[in-house]
Amino acid sequence: MDSPQMINGPDRGSSPREFGQIVGNSRALGAVLEQVKHVAPTDSTVLIEGETGTGKELIARAIHDSSSRRGRAFVKLNCAAIPLDLLESELFGYERGAFTGAIAQKIGRFELADKGTIFLDEVGDIPAALQPKLLRVLQEQEFERLGSNRTHQVNVRLVAATNRNLAEMVKQGEFRSDLYYRLDVFPVQLPPLRARREDIPALVAHFAEIFGRRIRKQIDCIPRETMTALCSYDWPGNIRELQNRIERAVILSKDGVLFNPLPMPDQAVNSYPFPTTLKEVERTTILSVLEDRGWVVGGSDGAAAKLGVPRTTLIYKMERFGICRPVAAEAAL
Repeated sequence: MDSPQMINGPDRGSSPREFGQIVGNSRALGAVLEQVKHVAPTDSTVLIEGETGTGKELIARAIHDSSSRRGRAFVKLNCAAIPLDLLESELFGYERGAFTGAIAQKIGRFELADKGTIFLDEVGDIPAALQPKLLRVLQEQEFERLGSNRTHQVNVRLVAATNRNLAEMVKQGEFRSDLYYRLDVFPVQLPPLRARREDIPALVAHFAEIFGRRIRKQIDCIPRETMTALCSYDWPGNIRELQNRIERAVILSKDGVLFNPLPMPDQAVNSYPFPTTLKEVERTTILSVLEDRGWVVGGSDGAAAKLGVPRTTLIYKMERFGICRPVAAEAAL
């Protein structure tokens, strides 16, 4: 018996060049990876800019893994996640007795990253008082732990990231210009997910496979209408939002079908009318397509053509599922 077209899954398609963890083959992503290929073999500082959730840490990791430092440590720190009064000690460490509660020596992130790469995410959140010390370690490759006068030498490659406009922050006096120009040696601008929509199917299949394996639920197919909705959504939270929604969809999946994790129009985000069986998925899909096509069943622009089934088959399924045309649409059959 014929049924609406489904997209089999998961199938990631072709590998996105040599960067295994980065999924996608869009032109926008390809331009970024070309920049990565040029700068990775050097020791130059890289500033990755882009909206939250665009995958800045993955790009930083790709830079490290493609460099001569790949056998050394890759140390990361989210500057926005550390309280301001603790950030200096996280970066540079401290000696025992440096302050109340310092009962043992602590090695900072720069020291841990010696001969490797340090990734500072949300570098725009570093407080003004700490910016001169960061500038010094970048220029001189030296620092002192809190509570010590001993200078430590390090050989560290810095990759920084931000979702803020550092140039504008410099104009507003919120960020040191000398530090900004030291960070801005090789800027890489990551595109938002809405600018690389052609990568969404591969990302959906990728995350469905990952979470299906983790949750022990096999996803065998993705309804075409679900994929269309995912590709049409603007994704304000970018790849991170997509990842979270696909995880939610896998958790709620039944019979190997990945349901649409996006809210229905005019409904609250948490009000998902998920189908519970394949029959309900099919009925919901048919109804959605009929409404989208103005209840036109036949013809090149009709619902049957959109679903990829003969007109007679669609009429049969409508009768089977009890789908009735509105009176105003009677003439559209």
